Amino acid sequence: MANKEELYQMNKTPLVSIITVVFNGEKYLLQTIDSVKEQTYPNLEYIIVDGGSTDRTLSIIKQNEDFISRWISEPDKGLYDAMNKGISMAKGEIVGMINSDDWYETNAVQLVVEEYRRNPEKKIFHGDRFDVLPNGSKRAKVFETSKFKFLYYGMTYNHPSMFVHADIYKTIKYNVSLRALSDYEFVLHNFLKHPEVFCYIEKCFVNYRLDGISGTMNFKNAILEGYLARKNAGFNVFRNLFSVALRTLRVVIGKLKIR
Repeated sequence: MANKEELYQMNKTPLVSIITVVFNGEKYLLQTIDSVKEQTYPNLEYIIVDGGSTDRTLSIIKQNEDFISRWISEPDKGLYDAMNKGISMAKGEIVGMINSDDWYETNAVQLVVEEYRRNPEKKIFHGDRFDVLPNGSKRAKVFETSKFKFLYYGMTYNHPSMFVHADIYKTIKYNVSLRALSDYEFVLHNFLKHPEVFCYIEKCFVNYRLDGISGTMNFKNAILEGYLARKNAGFNVFRNLFSVALRTLRVVIGKLKIR
């Protein structure tokens, strides 16, 4: 078996796959593509999965075909189905996801690969992000390290910053039956099974616009999806009901404070 130094040498320039999922994303897609083009790390492949856009998205993709490794345009069953399609197309040792309204800092992939070189036994790399407000200003969203909050309240990992080893995706992908919390289920499943594979990079290297699906869900749907995500990830009914009670209490207390 190779020792850590041998693994370090083997993993100097692993192929990294970047996947962008898009549907009618003409407004920001070019910025996303350019952020991948401008990466300081050289050994990349770039995959775009389009859900059958009717705006200028396909035109933008075709204008950048010399850089894009592979792309498809066809109807899908939603965000997570499209993500799974991209994963199935990826050939890289490490896979990152950047949605069509977000963008990377230029050193994002370099940071992840350097961390992978130092810790070749790690499989899921994640960091901090910049939240982009509607007025264009940015604020740092730092990873919340509380295990309790992650288990019982919700997603504390910055999924847009996440790079996942291909070995993980060979065992589990994203649950297409969930509308907004499949990424939470995916991360929770891996955390419960193999917490030692996570590696936190204490830097902001991705920009995330605050207009995602999960932010528009009403409380009832968020509770239901959270319950299903935890159940699928391995929670028993007692732990799951404890989570529901905590989250409900939090909302009630918040409403009382407003009054």
